[in-house]
Amino acid sequence: MEKESNSQMDFHLYKGTWVNTKAPHLYNKLSDAECKALLKRGGFIVRNTYHFDLPRESSFWFVIKDSFGGMDELSSKTRNQIRRAFNTLDIKIINKDLMLKEGYKVYLSAFEKYSVKSQIMSRENYEKMIENTPDNYDFWACIDKNNGHLIAYSMNIIKDNTCHYLSMKAIPEYLRGYYPFYGLLYAMNQHYLEEKKVHYVSDGARSITEHSNIQPFLIEKFKFRKAYCCLQLKYKWWLHFIVMILIPFRSLIPFSSVKAVLNMHDMYKKCNCI
Repeated sequence: MEKESNSQMDFHLYKGTWVNTKAPHLYNKLSDAECKALLKRGGFIVRNTYHFDLPRESSFWFVIKDSFGGMDELSSKTRNQIRRAFNTLDIKIINKDLMLKEGYKVYLSAFEKYSVKSQIMSRENYEKMIENTPDNYDFWACIDKNNGHLIAYSMNIIKDNTCHYLSMKAIPEYLRGYYPFYGLLYAMNQHYLEEKKVHYVSDGARSITEHSNIQPFLIEKFKFRKAYCCLQLKYKWWLHFIVMILIPFRSLIPFSSVKAVLNMHDMYKKCNCI
């Protein structure tokens, strides 16, 4: 039996793609042998990044913030929206009990505003997901001061002295007037960057489907930045063949999952990395 390398042990299979589980500044380029070994174990694609925070632009990046400047670094409009959030909402870390009681309502409501429809979890699967989150997850809540109900939340993963903002959801009718994301982001950035002194907080890698405006919002309003990197892709041989055939017809393909793979391949080809 082939012994796994340390690099391979850092990967897990997600929707047919092998992805790294460590914080992105710790990723290294995989050898062809390591990629082949992962694909022998299952899946169709290995997606990896390396050379995190390049000194030049590339076609792939993580959206991060590695310093906290308080209110002074923000526009007057953003400051006002943050103050409005704190006036109308209690924003704090909560335990799983409130998420299990009220989180699914927020989760379900949030999908109303999505331009690309994702598969929605059942209540049962949602609650299992919450119950099974490990100890390095934080749950942040926005609670309406008037009625005590949860109206927005963020699930965050803390690892390798970084924090990844994994999932932020809000009931759409609260987005105007209450500004929950403004309050959440300010409170979380302050907590992790100023108080916990993590290396950086992150919203993750560049969106492949580009169905959400959250990353441009973070950069414009909260001074996040793009940490450019190199993208590495390896396919099963037959999938590579299919991708090559479909690339010229990318604009004609109606299936979002197929378009996402082709978009990712285009980013890979444009990275200009060795």
